Amino acid sequence: MQRDVVVVGASMGGVEALCELVAQLPSDFDAAIFMVLHTSAPSALDQLLKRSGPLRVASAVDGEVIEPRRIYVAVPDRHLMIEDDHVRLTKGPRESHARPSIDVLFRSAAHWCGSRAIGVVLTGYGQDGTAGLWAIKDRGGIAIVQSDAEYPSMPNTAREHVNVDYTLPLAEIGRVLSSLVSEPVKEERIQTMSSEKLEIENRIAAGGRAIDGVATLGPPTFFTCPDCHGAMVTLQDGTFRRFRCHTGHGYTEQSLLQHGSGMIERDLWSALSHLEERELLLSEMATTAQGLGRSDAAEYTKRAEQARLFASRVREIAENPWLATNGDDVSD
Repeated sequence: MQRDVVVVGASMGGVEALCELVAQLPSDFDAAIFMVLHTSAPSALDQLLKRSGPLRVASAVDGEVIEPRRIYVAVPDRHLMIEDDHVRLTKGPRESHARPSIDVLFRSAAHWCGSRAIGVVLTGYGQDGTAGLWAIKDRGGIAIVQSDAEYPSMPNTAREHVNVDYTLPLAEIGRVLSSLVSEPVKEERIQTMSSEKLEIENRIAAGGRAIDGVATLGPPTFFTCPDCHGAMVTLQDGTFRRFRCHTGHGYTEQSLLQHGSGMIERDLWSALSHLEERELLLSEMATTAQGLGRSDAAEYTKRAEQARLFASRVREIAENPWLATNGDDVSD
């Protein structure tokens, strides 16, 4: 048995990194390679990669048989998955707002390929790829992260939570992959995470009903899903914590925090709009009452001034969102 499946995930800065990696791989690279780019991929990503190296490159097609010496590229708005010896493209729930998802691809490789799988996390913001790389390592596969990433958050988070085998500059990853796929490997299954839980998450990503098994994945939490407002459970991959709701949406801690901060900022600007409208209306009512010689003009003026003061405070927070998030850097 040999390591015959390589899964690669990238986000910001990923187009250049993927092209450079493909350029390093020889025409006789005896494994199938699957690539997911989280950011908005150019429509011709497969063509860019095809021009970068000698291996066959094409956008993945649902149901096609997996072949060695071939690169399968994720397509927009579909999860790229491995199912036995076939490719799957699914429209399962988004994970950390992404479809395709790096973690979905990596977990499917962990489930179906075990120690035959090699996972590679390249440049990108956020925590994407960590949970999936942990699953690959947990099943006896090989974990690789980029050490010189333009955007180091993704590989650094993976290295923090996963006992990675290689931390390499991009220029060396192709050489190490070529060496790894040529070596025989023993079947090794550590299985800290139960096979049943991994199978449930793969089924959810493939479009199955999450509610039929999500409650068994971990303890409930009082956090609710930003996408559907459903109840969520907590999943623990070693030291890495994430969440999944009963309809299937998945979140890392950072993606959940980021979404919440965006909602706070949106609500602050909405509140500011209402307060300024209230101030304007009360001022107009005060002017009208004063022109008619009514006694309530002073009360309307007072209330307009209160609205102006409240609006001023809300604007200060809205223009300095760190005040609403205790200084946490939630950019992604």
